[in-house]
Amino acid sequence: MIVQQLPFGVLLRRWRVSRRMTQVELALAADSSTRHLSCLETGRSQPSREMILRLAEHLEVSLRDRNSLLLAAGFAPAFPERSLAELASARLAIDQVLQAHKPYPAFALDRHWNVVLSNSALPQLYEGCSSDLLRPPINAVRLTLHPLGMGPRILNFIEWRAHTITVLRQQTEARADPMIETLLREVMAYPAAAGVAPATSDGPQRYATPLQIATRLGTVSFLSTTTIFGTPTDVTLSELALEMLFPADELTAAIVKSMTDEDTQQPPGNVHLPKAG
Repeated sequence: MIVQQLPFGVLLRRWRVSRRMTQVELALAADSSTRHLSCLETGRSQPSREMILRLAEHLEVSLRDRNSLLLAAGFAPAFPERSLAELASARLAIDQVLQAHKPYPAFALDRHWNVVLSNSALPQLYEGCSSDLLRPPINAVRLTLHPLGMGPRILNFIEWRAHTITVLRQQTEARADPMIETLLREVMAYPAAAGVAPATSDGPQRYATPLQIATRLGTVSFLSTTTIFGTPTDVTLSELALEMLFPADELTAAIVKSMTDEDTQQPPGNVHLPKAG
């Protein structure tokens, strides 16, 4: 299938409109004129490489899409896209962060929510999940909410699903991505798990939505954080996010200790989230 490259002006206007900026606002921010910006969007003028990068910065365009803008205008991409294996120092830093977070789960996710690295903590969380969902590439959203994954054991499924849908919608609004759009439609079609407990305003729910999971050792409740690399110049690195789970209460910390003790006493073959990458 041949994919036709859209003209630079068309792409520029789409980004400006999606960011809800007028030509005047963007021109002022990029130290240009409204007339010149209008000519760029209509194709009457050709941009310089420096102008493209300046406009993209003010439009908060991702590195991947900055390369697309450069290509559309006839320039070579400015930002390399290497595999994680090639980013040795970055991968080492990621692995150190993930391992240091044990005994709590931590993952490195790509832009499509696929797990590229994990610390494989707490295999008990994935007991009962379909082996298909645990086969790389493991999608964190699908594993968490799918009816054959952890979905039936997420006690606040409705709230967590709503949170996930909001995040996926924000991604699609920031950048058109067929894979994220497909994942969003899939998540919206997931049925609510039977017996899901209603949300309460006690404990950590007062200030954040925890992920509450029923396990055979008891109900654990986690707060999640997201960390990204600052000032990346590589496309792959710019799209990675580190997701780390923290105990939301003392009971969870106690159950996690029991899970960790149990896991160290079990022979190999327990249910582990594979270290993908």
